[in-house]
Amino acid sequence: MTTLTTATGAPVADNQNSKTAGARGPVLIEDFHLVEKLQHFNRERIPERVVHAKGSGAYGVFEVTNDITRYTSADLFAQVGRKTDVFIRFSTVGGEKGSADTERDPRGFAIKFYTNEGNWDLVGNNTPVFFIRDGIKFPDFIHTQKRDPRTNMKNPTAMWDFWSLSPESLHQVTTLFSDRGTPDGYRAMHGFGSHTFSMIDAQGRRVWVKYHVLSLQGIRNLHPRDAARLAGEDPDYAQRDLFEAIERGDYPKWRFCIQVMTDEQAHATPYDPFDLTKVWPHADFPLIEVGVITLNRNPENYFAEVEQAAFSPSAIVRGLGFSPDKMLQARLFAYHDAHLYRVGTNYQALPVNRPHAPVRTYQRDGAMRFDGNFGGAANYEPNSVAGAPRQDAAHREPPLPLSGDADRHDHRAGNDDTTQAGDLFRLMTADQQALLIENIVNAMKTVPREIQERQIAHFAKADPRYGEGVAKGLGLGLAA
Repeated sequence: MTTLTTATGAPVADNQNSKTAGARGPVLIEDFHLVEKLQHFNRERIPERVVHAKGSGAYGVFEVTNDITRYTSADLFAQVGRKTDVFIRFSTVGGEKGSADTERDPRGFAIKFYTNEGNWDLVGNNTPVFFIRDGIKFPDFIHTQKRDPRTNMKNPTAMWDFWSLSPESLHQVTTLFSDRGTPDGYRAMHGFGSHTFSMIDAQGRRVWVKYHVLSLQGIRNLHPRDAARLAGEDPDYAQRDLFEAIERGDYPKWRFCIQVMTDEQAHATPYDPFDLTKVWPHADFPLIEVGVITLNRNPENYFAEVEQAAFSPSAIVRGLGFSPDKMLQARLFAYHDAHLYRVGTNYQALPVNRPHAPVRTYQRDGAMRFDGNFGGAANYEPNSVAGAPRQDAAHREPPLPLSGDADRHDHRAGNDDTTQAGDLFRLMTADQQALLIENIVNAMKTVPREIQERQIAHFAKADPRYGEGVAKGLGLGLAA
């Protein structure tokens, strides 16, 4: 037996010996409290969203205020006064999870409706259009918005190089660099489904629709100087504003509206009504009020209820449907696939994602399976088991006639990429136009001249004053 001694060789007293031995002795792997705590800590995070990583969320209710059953048989719209629980996640798009809420960026606006017939996810942005209309370009576009693989810094040259070579982005670029690009928190901005969707009535007749979610708080936008200041002083500005407003009972509200287009009208429009870079003029297709959304409850656990919240435009209910919008078709696959990777096979069973209605599915097992068999023992189809999922025609979209050759989408053919961008510029006041041009000039100062001139040519085609203003701000002559 070894006796501990002091530095001079004197033996240590027994009571001191026992204390020192405990302090100097080994830690063993059999201390399972230590081991499990460290193991769990190493696994506390799941992969960050590639886009929309920084977000906020809240629960609320949607109430129907206007009868639209002539357009859809969806149960949540069945009668005026019908209420449906909702969860909304707001987000920035390009920044990482720790980025600032006030950066110039589109804002995600995703709504989960917990209807009596399952979940409907309306996954949109705070802008009615987007930068591209071809899904194959989405990874390329997002790469330009993320950090450069060599420098690990944002790269304005990559952004403007992509946009200048993608004239279909002009409409959204004009929106992004206007004052709408830095909204004053999530409560003070509109939301849009952006894509063209469809509604189907009780007789199986289809109309095309666009969704608008209009802030009843009014639209407020931050001046770029204030947005930059807040990015340093309070990077969680929008999160704080939303959370604290709901905590004090100042519940934010949005008016939910649709635009409706018949198939005959769709064939007659001078633009492609399924093009994500285009809007439907309100003069031709006026807004129809449907209801009001009120957010009235904050999550109790951010990770469980906001970070793990998962939305996909493929989550649809009877009476609602999709469209030939080619970007939408790409998203129908990509979003669900992203959640399978990021959250897991059974992400739809998590409380925030699980329908409030009874669930029936043939899906079984998989990682993190924790509940029963989702509504019955049958895991096959056809079956004769009561309560098995239905596959009848009433729960499917009506047939969609197709024409043309199946081929890689030529998104450049026959498209006008400048008229609506020019219309938006001309709708702005002189002060708004000046701020738009100032924001673009500041963003393009470090970009090579060749890219500047190529982009200025797009601005000039939209409106000569638009191109002239940017060219003058950059010290260039107007490109031919």
